[in-house]
Amino acid sequence: MTTKTISAKDVAELRARTGAGMMDCKKALEEAGGDMDKANEFLRARGIAKAEKRAGRSASQGLVVNYMHHNGQVGVLVELNSETDFVARNEAFGQLARDIALHIASADPIGVNPEDVPAELLERERRIAEEQVAAEGKPEAIRAKIVEGKLKKFVAERTLLEQPFVKDDSKTIGELVKEVSGKLGEAVVVRRFARFKIGED
Repeated sequence: MTTKTISAKDVAELRARTGAGMMDCKKALEEAGGDMDKANEFLRARGIAKAEKRAGRSASQGLVVNYMHHNGQVGVLVELNSETDFVARNEAFGQLARDIALHIASADPIGVNPEDVPAELLERERRIAEEQVAAEGKPEAIRAKIVEGKLKKFVAERTLLEQPFVKDDSKTIGELVKEVSGKLGEAVVVRRFARFKIGED
């Protein structure tokens, strides 16, 4: 039986399409007998095709999911987008949306991405950090670096995609989204959320 020789050009093309590693692409092409589309499917089925390569595509389908905490004091709405309605109806996609809504209720993030943290809040945190560092008597030369470190930590702790997932803190919400995106073979994007708590503005 003759097997089709897989050229480096074919491997490079599949890699450009999927973002998967060179060896994974070569193996997929061998399995698919050199058929580019079948090799792409092979990688997607195994969740190897990377989500980043799909991030540029438009994610305009999706779901809005709600979560109400058992005591009726906290409620969350979250919009999770996908590229196709087919994926939006997938159970794994729905589960991800529910998990994110539960996480938001518990972890109380400020925004989806670091860019969503309001500038005035960052300024307030910067002032607090500067006062703390001065009170601790840290050398002048390293104070700015310590303040930046504290700000970075604050943003990571309060940004949804940077927060460790409440049900599995070995991964962040961002990593969880990428994982599901890889399995589904489409870009998955947390568009926005709203969290309501009794007595809070």
